[in-house]
Amino acid sequence: MTKNTILISLLSLFLAASISSAQNRNASICRLGFTYDISQSKNWGYQKPVIKNVIPYSSAERAGIRKYDIIEKINGVPVLEIDAEDISKLLNPIGKREVLLSVSNLATPEEQIMVRKDCKKSDAITEDQLAAAYSMYSLETTGEQTFTCPFTTTVTPDSVDFGRFHTFTFSAIDENNRQLETAINESIEKVLTQKGLKVDAERPDLLIQTFYFFDKNPNYVGANRVQVEKEPTYRYDFAHKKMERFPFLSHAAVEAEAEYLLQFGIRIIDQKEIPGRVLWECEANELMEESYRLDEYARVHVPLMCMQYPYAKYGRNVPFKVTRKTYNYTGISYNIDRLEQVVDVDQNSPAYAAGIRANDIIEKIDGHKMGYSAEEFSAAYKRFISSTMKYRDPKTMFTDANGFKYCMEWDVFKYPQIAEEVQEADFLPAFSYLYFFAPYINPSGNNACTFSVKRGKNEFEVIIRPTIRAEVMVEVQ
Repeated sequence: MTKNTILISLLSLFLAASISSAQNRNASICRLGFTYDISQSKNWGYQKPVIKNVIPYSSAERAGIRKYDIIEKINGVPVLEIDAEDISKLLNPIGKREVLLSVSNLATPEEQIMVRKDCKKSDAITEDQLAAAYSMYSLETTGEQTFTCPFTTTVTPDSVDFGRFHTFTFSAIDENNRQLETAINESIEKVLTQKGLKVDAERPDLLIQTFYFFDKNPNYVGANRVQVEKEPTYRYDFAHKKMERFPFLSHAAVEAEAEYLLQFGIRIIDQKEIPGRVLWECEANELMEESYRLDEYARVHVPLMCMQYPYAKYGRNVPFKVTRKTYNYTGISYNIDRLEQVVDVDQNSPAYAAGIRANDIIEKIDGHKMGYSAEEFSAAYKRFISSTMKYRDPKTMFTDANGFKYCMEWDVFKYPQIAEEVQEADFLPAFSYLYFFAPYINPSGNNACTFSVKRGKNEFEVIIRPTIRAEVMVEVQ
């Protein structure tokens, strides 16, 4: 294992921020809090910006922007009248902090939403960024993973706007499988209503059908004995809000290696314009090592399958990326060139309420000194990772989104030893407060942090009780 490569994300983060601040220390970086694609789908927002993801806790999320919203106008300008470069400029106008967007989605033909830009000084590093940089403190809560599901998604070749369909119902249930099909339909209804569609059994725009199959593989010849170390299959479980391991073979595996075969599909059929026309269909074909319940499969995978409705990007083998962060938020942004200096404090944050202000010097956090450079903090973090690898659980090993194959969570039986190691002064653990709520960082369970502050000639201590922020972004890549 090349342990040093695990540090790349931390070092790159500090280096990039240092370069940015060196170029223009007084500049600000402003973001609206969402990413978008220029859609190539003839069924959803063709040639318009479609929201790809909304950043948790951002101004866009607070304003009500949702994934897959179509941006129709920017400050009154129709997006089809301008090119992609001008769209980018209009979304980030110089000298203006707010942008008026007209958006449409499955629930609303068009609505206006005012979004305020989130601006930070270019030399500032936020706790959100630091949580990602210090993720090896808490891989249980923070990290990025990718996975691919063996879905085949088929969309009608007709140039029909899915935004014209607002209601749905389900096809008749097979009485021989009532319990199973009821559970499946409940999973689908939950997802579609979250997208803005409504149930209407009388005059539905859409009819939802499902199909499924599960049995032993008649062509099974046994596992591949040459494949000594098989990569485990992880997927995101929306209900449990975490990545979980499943007894599925890779989508690239050979069918003869699977002892069981599972097929599950969702079909969305036009009932409004051309009755019987299949508008959208997603079919999953899994190669499995052991028996698995179809209702459980639907519970986990319906949300993943439906992420490509109404905006489909992939026909086969859909790639997903999951970004998870659960960390302590005080509201402080630090100076990347001088990490003990406060660049900014969010108003209405725990730190602001405790009296922390911009330009304060944080001398210590919970007794740990802050007066070190980014390079010194990085080197100490490297020492911490190397020293504590023996406390990680090999059974939890996974590959993260950067391709590091040896990410492991902490061994639950070694939490006391881990907590002791974290406090070692040689590891410069001041930023471990980001995970102070976790028992492997702070066994006391008291999630309160003591900040030793210097302001001019005055020195004082404040106790900050951070807010635990939980951020999850699941996106089709």
